[in-house]
Amino acid sequence: MVRAVERIHERYVLIRLTDKQPLPEMLPGQFVEVRVDNSPATFLRRPISINFVDKEANELWLLVATVGEGTRRLAALQPGERLNCVLPLGNGFSAGTQRSPLLVGGGVGVAPLLYQGAVMKKLGASPTFLLGARTANDLLLLDEFRKYGRVLVTTEDGSMGERGFVTNHSVLSEERFDLVQCCGPTPMMKAVVRYAWQAGVDCEVSLENMMACGLGACLCCVEKTLQPEADGTMGQHNVCVCKDGPVFKKENLLWQH
Repeated sequence: MVRAVERIHERYVLIRLTDKQPLPEMLPGQFVEVRVDNSPATFLRRPISINFVDKEANELWLLVATVGEGTRRLAALQPGERLNCVLPLGNGFSAGTQRSPLLVGGGVGVAPLLYQGAVMKKLGASPTFLLGARTANDLLLLDEFRKYGRVLVTTEDGSMGERGFVTNHSVLSEERFDLVQCCGPTPMMKAVVRYAWQAGVDCEVSLENMMACGLGACLCCVEKTLQPEADGTMGQHNVCVCKDGPVFKKENLLWQH
């Protein structure tokens, strides 16, 4: 059931869901498949990252970018309406034991990093969030991120934080991190993976392929990856991002090979 829909930006809404029963256990990086009712042109469910889980309030948060008819319908939901969701789906980020993780996000790709940062802080880590956007107005949920770690930002126009892309931020050359996790536009994630290889640090990325079914049946989200063979070597294999991901380690990606 929809508890609240908050317009946090002209293109983004935060949907808070609840249920009469306790919500199932969900991990950062997993996603839900949402059925869009009352939208004749929307035939397939929409995959949406889990933004946050408030266990005390029994709430699930979904950060939704309104880019088409389906997501515009979701943004028009009213408190008390029912929303049909299949959840949780996919494999999420590793919690790890790292003390100094760097969580990098751009655009709506920042969504899964909020819950990941909260989980990491609870485990004793001190996460740093590096968030990028076109302008200061496009940065999302900064006050929420600040509850769980240090927040650094970049904007393309220099209106907040450092000017440029996230991979241009000075912190990458000035500090050492023991884990990098990221989600956002593919060019940004490729650049983050390149940084991680050069810095010799573990890295995980959350791919954003089109995922229609969320169960590995429709094959529209297939990605060619590197997987271990029986003889111990790595070979190229097609996997379903929705089922085998959406989070992958940098060693499984073809981007730097």
